[in-house]
Amino acid sequence: MKALVVGYGSIGQRHARILKELGCKTAIVSRHSDLKEDPCFGTVETGLAEWRPEYVVVANKTSEHYGAVTKLAAGGYTGRLLVEKPVFEKAYAFPRGPFSYAAVGYNLRFHPVVGALRSALENHAISEANLRVGQWLPDWRPGTDYRQSSSAKKADGGGALRDLSHEIDLALLLFGPGNSLTATGGRSGKLEIETEDHFDITLQTDQGATAHVTLNYLDQPAKRTIEVKSDTGTFRADLIKGTLTKDDSLLVQTRVERDDTYRSQHLAMINGDTKTLCAIEDGLAVVRLIEAAERSNAAGGARESLRA
Repeated sequence: MKALVVGYGSIGQRHARILKELGCKTAIVSRHSDLKEDPCFGTVETGLAEWRPEYVVVANKTSEHYGAVTKLAAGGYTGRLLVEKPVFEKAYAFPRGPFSYAAVGYNLRFHPVVGALRSALENHAISEANLRVGQWLPDWRPGTDYRQSSSAKKADGGGALRDLSHEIDLALLLFGPGNSLTATGGRSGKLEIETEDHFDITLQTDQGATAHVTLNYLDQPAKRTIEVKSDTGTFRADLIKGTLTKDDSLLVQTRVERDDTYRSQHLAMINGDTKTLCAIEDGLAVVRLIEAAERSNAAGGARESLRA
């Protein structure tokens, strides 16, 4: 399969490397058209016309996703399309194009602990859940200045809400659609960035559960956990340690390398196995929730409806 990766920052490089490991002939779209290691095109239009890909991964800055997808649609691209998370910086309507299938890159859906938790929660009544993710931003990209990263810049679509929106997607995946939320967040002053470095969201779901989602650029060491109170006990998932427990019993213990979930996601896209992938509408639901959280925060934590 011929693949085209749009964007060649850290995440674009990861996608390109994994696709090549999976046997895909891979080209990239980058402003740095002097790159030697892969066929490289300066624009989406040129890459589409000359490379004729069957699979495209949009992995440029969040603020540039919509433009890239619009160009693919206008160019008549008919293959598979994966757009890195979040799908767009704002809840734009997804451009209509002849894509055979399109999905959003919430690769943590493929984490084995998430899969085990999802199965364990079937047919359980959930009362409350707590999802937390945090990592000290200067540690994210070794060898680079975090203050110059897209995470630090509003114009690039950065900030904890968008960068760490995996947990929002997982809350909706595990506990169903939300109907309202309250949220607070902002800049702590501990980092030299113009975007928010922490956010706390309390989400009320249609299933009657309350999900608390905490996202930050500040935790040391890094944390990524989900705690769920059900009618039969409390489940605790640690995605970094690779464990799932129920009360005092260990249900799952596994080792997960960072590439594993990306690899599984690409295999699902290549093989047309859509059951775990994040559909476009689900990805847009995450963006709408992010925008509601921003409105709530701007209004001092006021309740925001998620009804259309």
